[in-house]
Amino acid sequence: MKKKTKNALKAAGVAGAAAAATYLLIGNVFYFLTLTKKGINSAVSQKFSSASDENDEYVKKLNSIYDDGRKWFDSADREKVVIPSSNHKGNIHADYIFSASPTDICVVLVHGYTSDPRSMGVYAQKYHEMGYDVLLPSLNGHADSEEKDVTMGWKDRLDVIDWINYLVESNKDIKIIIHGVSMGAATVMMTTGEELPENVKAAVADCGYTSVWDIFSNQLHNGLKLHNFPILYSANTVNKALAGYDFKEASSVEQLKKSKTPTIFIHGEKDTFVPYEMLDKVYEAAACEKEKVSIPNAPHARNSCADPELYWSSVTKFIGKYL
Repeated sequence: MKKKTKNALKAAGVAGAAAAATYLLIGNVFYFLTLTKKGINSAVSQKFSSASDENDEYVKKLNSIYDDGRKWFDSADREKVVIPSSNHKGNIHADYIFSASPTDICVVLVHGYTSDPRSMGVYAQKYHEMGYDVLLPSLNGHADSEEKDVTMGWKDRLDVIDWINYLVESNKDIKIIIHGVSMGAATVMMTTGEELPENVKAAVADCGYTSVWDIFSNQLHNGLKLHNFPILYSANTVNKALAGYDFKEASSVEQLKKSKTPTIFIHGEKDTFVPYEMLDKVYEAAACEKEKVSIPNAPHARNSCADPELYWSSVTKFIGKYL
């Protein structure tokens, strides 16, 4: 082999190795910022997960209602519950708010991305007023969770099943509603694709996404004005190595095709974080008894604040058919 050819091959090898290293570096940075407990609290991640214009007066009004729910949560009589996880090392954590009077109905309330049980206070308060117990898990990589990685609902669905089993073991006659918002809604939809005990009577999926790949793709395009390649492809490679699943595999749509749990799907018509168009996709995929509700002029994760009468009348009527 001529010397020039050898040198060219050597240079190509070095360039290829550098390109591969850069590709993986991009994926690792994305993974840290969006899929680790430390990363989701960074300024970059907060921009990435920003759902609406915080300076808009209408959004401020809705956020004020949401904040009232947090205050209610802080004042509520609740206790911490810790149980072993059947899916990973360590324990899983939740807050439990008991009804004023004994009840056989419990709502599992599942929070969203970069959120926590406290942020579900506006929903917990309403269910508490309806006379139900409320269980609020901390999802992987959030709040009290012992896990350092965020799993976008995919592995969280298995933890929700652990919580369901915990409730059933505590009371064989219990009737369970699972209600999630945003990533929590994706978690709920993914959960309903698994075999669940008959105690699970209905589900509420509020502004959930079609798949992990789709929601990251949407935010790269619309939130950061970036392309999927190489960022999302590289991040998916890293995620498969570290978390053991593919972003496309983590699909609410595919799970809903197996669902037997009656589900009401709710979405805000002004939602750009989880695009409104995803509502029809998850609704059409669902093999279960179902209903869908559109909330006019509602941005992401503020449906219950934008039109509480429509929201709660729809939810209570739907779940009431199965309790």
